[in-house]
Amino acid sequence: MSQRQDNTQRVIEVTESDLPLHCPMPQHADWNAHPRVFLPIESRGDALCPYCGTLYRLKGKPSGSHH
Repeated sequence: MSQRQDNTQRVIEVTESDLPLHCPMPQHADWNAHPRVFLPIESRGDALCPYCGTLYRLKGKPSGSHH
């Protein structure tokens, strides 16, 4: 099996180590499928790519939050 992930899975969980988040991500098999777009996931905890419709969800809370 390849180490690359296929982003046909439309919900992808990411962690703080993936920030700043952009789509497509380098580990996706179709990493060059559309122009790279940075997604502001930190404030809401999820972000939708306007090009391919992939939903990204942030696991855990960003360490920069002041709670």
